[in-house]
Amino acid sequence: MSAQSHVQEGTLGVIDISTTAVTTIANQAVNQCYGVVGMANKNLANGIANLLSRDSKRGIDVTIENGVISVDVYVIVEYGVRIRAVAESIQHTVKFHVEKALGMTVSEVNVFVQGLRMGKENS
Repeated sequence: MSAQSHVQEGTLGVIDISTTAVTTIANQAVNQCYGVVGMANKNLANGIANLLSRDSKRGIDVTIENGVISVDVYVIVEYGVRIRAVAESIQHTVKFHVEKALGMTVSEVNVFVQGLRMGKENS
């Protein structure tokens, strides 16, 4: 995750929105989605998806360019769910919550399913 931010000049001063703030909103949105077991590390070593805590923000990468947000989400989903449906739910949920909270456009939410798990694990 880079240390980017988006700065807007307002009539009362400057508004600076960091990628960390966007990541926090996106993380909360992902955790609301059915079928998500947890976040995954985007850098897969030896092809093994490492399950991170559901509260981990390491599975989300945010880019802000020209006031437009792009979000990459790396997840592990529950075995037996419709993966496409879960991924689309993540896309819609993240886009909705980030746009609602920040009033900025989310151009894309890319979902990378890094693995499957048999049932939800207690983190």
